Amino acid sequence: MYNRPESGGGRLDDAARAGWLYYVAGNTQDQIAAKLGISRQTAQRLVSLAVSERLIKVRVDHPIANCLELAERLRTRFALDLVEVAPSDPASPSTTIGIAEAAAAEIERRLRSAEPIVMAIGTGRTLKAAIEQLPSMDCPRHKVVSLTGNISPDGSAAFYNVIFTMSDRVKARSFPMPLPVIASSPQEREMLLSQPMIQPTLELAARADVTFVGIGDLGPNAPLYEDGFITKAELKALQKAGGVAEIVGWAFDHEGRLIEGITNERVSSAPIPSRESSLVVALAMGERKLPGIVAAMNRRLINGLITDERTAAAILAK
Repeated sequence: MYNRPESGGGRLDDAARAGWLYYVAGNTQDQIAAKLGISRQTAQRLVSLAVSERLIKVRVDHPIANCLELAERLRTRFALDLVEVAPSDPASPSTTIGIAEAAAAEIERRLRSAEPIVMAIGTGRTLKAAIEQLPSMDCPRHKVVSLTGNISPDGSAAFYNVIFTMSDRVKARSFPMPLPVIASSPQEREMLLSQPMIQPTLELAARADVTFVGIGDLGPNAPLYEDGFITKAELKALQKAGGVAEIVGWAFDHEGRLIEGITNERVSSAPIPSRESSLVVALAMGERKLPGIVAAMNRRLINGLITDERTAAAILAK
């Protein structure tokens, strides 16, 4: 059994020893109590004293520490409500690895809430990869609503629309948007969105508690173009108008302002839910998406971000 010193510094000595046993040696408070011959309550107080007197300094000596620091800097600089930074794999060309897993964990955490929630979902490769990581769950108390249409230009189901995959995995009430991603004309868009069966879905999306979206770049290999939703001429027109990225089809410029006309006047997606009353989290990583991520945060099109450390560092360096 440990014999306490009689000196006036004995209390701090005890605290330092208890702190060492807890944080360094990995003992439980019951084990500390037994080793020091004190009660569990006293052991707990000594560990707390070691922290309050700064006798113990905890240092996370692991690459993940850099991710935590980057996340905090992003949160502070852009006034974000949620930031997750996943470690980067320098050897991987993937634009989803790491952040898909982090997003899946955050989505799962939200769905395990005992309180009913409305979750809005966008589309895209990263979000699809995240949904595929979800475990099978039974969430009948929640509602999951799609922000975007699920019909491709050729009439087939949009490949990266995830509402049906998610509904199958989590058994929540799902509300798809049975519309083309981009209508053939502004008049068709207005007609489609005015349908009685669409209005409840739009209203539900507007009051989402949490939203997860991807950010698509508008470079030469823009997903909207590669997936056949817009033509090359339309892509060039968006670029000429200053477009750098899109969220659920809504194209915006370097300052996060929506592009007037062109394809935006035909987008059938619901508006991005309010960032004042809900959390809108973007999943995005990679150099091509940097301008879009920064613009979306600066304009507060989003108030949450899940990215990787290489992208986070590049954002902060701008």
